Amino acid sequence: MIAEKKTFDIEIDIERTVAAPIEQVYEALIHRMGPGNKGAENAPMPMVLERRPGGRWFRDLGNDAGHLWGHVQSIRPPNLLEICGPLMMSLPVANNVIVRLKETESGTLVTFRHTAVGPVEAEWEDGMREGWEDWLDDVERDTE
Repeated sequence: MIAEKKTFDIEIDIERTVAAPIEQVYEALIHRMGPGNKGAENAPMPMVLERRPGGRWFRDLGNDAGHLWGHVQSIRPPNLLEICGPLMMSLPVANNVIVRLKETESGTLVTFRHTAVGPVEAEWEDGMREGWEDWLDDVERDTE
């Protein structure tokens, strides 16, 4: 007998203006998704982001070991990065992360959206929102 799985939708929308030029914010974003990524308790967790459509976003543990987090669905430097894949979830979950950047008079408007559909726990949404907010804090700090 197969246990019944529950499906939950997560939608996280964050909008923030960073007081820096768009190219600088974009490069900080790429750095924080790659070698500057952090895990639990701010421990370094370097990732690899192949900057092209279909490129992988993964954690390389060496010796052909690691974790695939997603693929680049769309990329248009310095305005757009879209990732789809399981991210940190070891479940059959469909995740989509879209980061849009737009230059404004006061800096760069970052519009972030993470949508997940699948058998995930409802309380994960708060933890993910907090994690993405921390990530954007790091991106902003990197541009200062």
